[in-house]
Amino acid sequence: MPVSGEAAEAAPRDATVLHALDGGVSWITLNRPEAMNAVTWDQRERIIALLTDASADPAVRAVVLTATGRGFCAGADLRGAPARARERVPGDVSRTIRLGAQRLIAAVLDCEKPVIAAVNGTAAGIGAHLAFACDLVLAADTAKFIEVFVRRGLVPDGGGAYLLPRLVGPQRAKELMFFGDALSAADAERMGLVNRTVPERELTALAAAWAGRLAAGPTRAVALAKQLVNASLDGDRAAAFAAEAAAQEINMTTRDADEGVAAFVERRTPEYRGH
Repeated sequence: MPVSGEAAEAAPRDATVLHALDGGVSWITLNRPEAMNAVTWDQRERIIALLTDASADPAVRAVVLTATGRGFCAGADLRGAPARARERVPGDVSRTIRLGAQRLIAAVLDCEKPVIAAVNGTAAGIGAHLAFACDLVLAADTAKFIEVFVRRGLVPDGGGAYLLPRLVGPQRAKELMFFGDALSAADAERMGLVNRTVPERELTALAAAWAGRLAAGPTRAVALAKQLVNASLDGDRAAAFAAEAAAQEINMTTRDADEGVAAFVERRTPEYRGH
């Protein structure tokens, strides 16, 4: 996977989250294989920053989120959190969730570029939700997804109760959350949580191929389509139709929209620039 080269960031403080920009694709790679990529406070903030930057950077046309080693993300690693300065009081937990796990998931959902999860191994807890928040999910056939919270006597966080019913329906979501059983990549694909499952050795190539197609596409149109789909289950038909019309209005001001129509009329392949 592209984690080195001219655009790779090699500062020691960023070593646990590798980043490279390659052919319009921003590759974000969790790099704590010894901890199954359990995400620390610092990693979370780094990922959020990179996704925010991707939205604003015209050079970024797509994002791939993946990891090194056997784990995609084994959940949250609270050992990397800032030390608590005082005794916990009511309100602290909900504030921590809002500013932590929920911000991470929102950063993926709100990123203005399409985000692909390339799940190389176990995705548990917030790690599973990090994958499910992505626009497209590719998984190695050795990957597993685990709603691990119930095993610890905890309520799911990181948007799990928002994401899962929208992906698999309430009954399947409850089954996963109530029992906390490990779900194989093949079963996750059958349930609709994963777009494609491939042998582990083929995962990076498939992610690069899909991201490359997205990077060559009409970036603003894809971003607007993402917003429409993500909002579609949260409102009524009137709101969805109004949002669709507004998205069309915005998109028709882009060069790529003009290029797409012109290429159709002229019977040639369009050349999209991302704006």
